[in-house]
Amino acid sequence: MRIGELGQATGVDVETIRYYEKTGLLAEPTRLANGYRSYSQAHLERLSFIRHCRALDIPLADITRLVFFMMQPSSDCGDINSLIDQQIAKVRARLASMQALENQLTTLRSRCDAEHSGLECGILHELVAAAHGEACACHTKPA
Repeated sequence: MRIGELGQATGVDVETIRYYEKTGLLAEPTRLANGYRSYSQAHLERLSFIRHCRALDIPLADITRLVFFMMQPSSDCGDINSLIDQQIAKVRARLASMQALENQLTTLRSRCDAEHSGLECGILHELVAAAHGEACACHTKPA
C-alpha cells in the first residue's frame, strides 16, 4: 500500500508517518521501481500500535522503548510495567492539576453571582487584582 493509504487506514497524517520513518520508529518501506514507498501489513500494525500508544499520551521515547521490548519478546516485562506506572503517575499529576484549576475557576466564578456591568463584575475585579500582584480569590498571594 502507498503512504496515503497507510495514513487513511490508521488515521495518521502522511507527514507524521514520514517523521516516524526518519526517527526509526517505523521501518522504512521498500521502494517500487517508480520510487513510491510500498508499505506492508507489518507497517500497518506498527503504525497502529504507535497511534494507540500516542492516544494513551505515551511519549515517543517511551514508545521506542516499547517497540524495542516487542522486538525482544523473551525480555523481562518489568521495565514495561515501570514505564506504564510512570505514565499513570503523570496522568494522576495532571488530574490533580486539573482539579486544582477547576477549584480556582469555581472560586473565581463565585465572585459574580448575577449579571452586572463590567464595572461591578466580581470576576473582573479579582482578575484585575491578580494582574496588579494582589491576592485574588482563586490564588492566595505567596508569603
